[in-house]
Amino acid sequence: MEKALKDLGTHYQTLTEHLHNDWTFMREYPLSRELLALSRVWRSPNSENFIIASKGAPEAITDLWHLDKQEVAEISRQVEKMAAEGLRVLGVAKAQFTQSTLPGNQHDFRFEFLGLLGFADPIRPTVPAAIAECYRAGIRVVMITGDYPITAQNIARQIGLKPFDKIITGPELFKMSDADLRERIKEVNIFARVIPEQKLRLVNAFKENGEIVAMTGDGVNDAPALKSANIGIAMGGRGTDVAREAGALVLLDDDFSSIVKAIRLGRRIFDNLRKAMAYILAVHVPIAGLSLIPVLLGWPLLLMPVHVVFLELIIDPACSVAFEAEPEEPNVMNRPPRDRNEPLFSGRTITLALLQGAMVLAVTLGIYSFDFVHMGRGEAEARSLTFVTLVIANLGLILSNRIWSKNIFSGLKAKNVSLYIIVAATITLLTLIIFIPALRDLFHFGVLHPNDLLICLGAGAVCITWFEIVKYFSRVRK
Repeated sequence: MEKALKDLGTHYQTLTEHLHNDWTFMREYPLSRELLALSRVWRSPNSENFIIASKGAPEAITDLWHLDKQEVAEISRQVEKMAAEGLRVLGVAKAQFTQSTLPGNQHDFRFEFLGLLGFADPIRPTVPAAIAECYRAGIRVVMITGDYPITAQNIARQIGLKPFDKIITGPELFKMSDADLRERIKEVNIFARVIPEQKLRLVNAFKENGEIVAMTGDGVNDAPALKSANIGIAMGGRGTDVAREAGALVLLDDDFSSIVKAIRLGRRIFDNLRKAMAYILAVHVPIAGLSLIPVLLGWPLLLMPVHVVFLELIIDPACSVAFEAEPEEPNVMNRPPRDRNEPLFSGRTITLALLQGAMVLAVTLGIYSFDFVHMGRGEAEARSLTFVTLVIANLGLILSNRIWSKNIFSGLKAKNVSLYIIVAATITLLTLIIFIPALRDLFHFGVLHPNDLLICLGAGAVCITWFEIVKYFSRVRK
């Protein structure tokens, strides 16, 4: 607003006698809880008189001018008319003072009311869609502003903030106890004519209600509220240094939609971490089981160091690269926020991971025991059949866990170059190991026939089929 006022004056007053660059600034009377007006005192080099310029809330300016009720009512009608158009309204007044010592209060000046100024601050085109996305994601959006109540409601209506018919003003906040405030804010999302210290009180009230509060602001007076919020988000473009220091995050483009994008990114990162952890737990169950159970049963050793190394060459990049690069789930912004006490790796996730691993272990161990014990095939043939099945099941675990809200085939449509490279490299290396005699001997494998490979593919598919069924019924229930 200050910049707009300066530009307006420069534009219309250039080459006139109304610009006074040689005047001396003497004092400022700041905004206060009792009076939402700011006055500055100047002195010209050719006069002993002080010139006072004041701007602020229209009701504060009319209070300084000591108007009668009829004049106040007329100005209030004009303010409401301008505010209904979405304008931010300020009143302006001036005064002269001849005494040598300036008073301590703005009311001691005899002000002359000059008029009203309306500021158009169009909403960004991206804001309504961002607000709607917040509602779909279960995120509550609250407007805390120093604007006139009707202006705040008009802006709320434009951006889709609900409910726009309920509002609490700064003067009303002063009269509320902390208990009353905590109860009222459960259903009110618009707070107008709010002074800086009331922003802090509102943030604390929301926190006391158990809310996770993200607060945005750009001014020096916003710093306490930014600091107190769970997540302080400062404006990097027009924000002050104090606000940026107080905030935990700093926006580079000062766009509300950037906050929503950050929430989307955070949810994607959380999901991918959980998927990677579930996968790494699941895949190590069969590795541990196939290493120990044959030894305990007196069977020949199934997994050797070279096999474990080969598996880890798949597992490590899958966890650190493929799952990290996985795009967000289609429903990532269509679900409520998770409970603040929910751990990253919940009991349900651990159970599903262990069940996935147990299924792979059961299938691969079944193939090994059937081939070696019941069919009487050689140790090398049984090992190769079991290991190929394990690798295929491993790839199935990656593909199935990369997306939990859709089936494995829908997940293939999501672009993830890192994953495709890992899968292609795994299949290529496995093919070389199966068909090149030197590599086959290195892995202590026997010769596999086409029908053996079909068995491996079928067994690998069985390992993840049950999880795909669980995902299907989960989608149906939701």
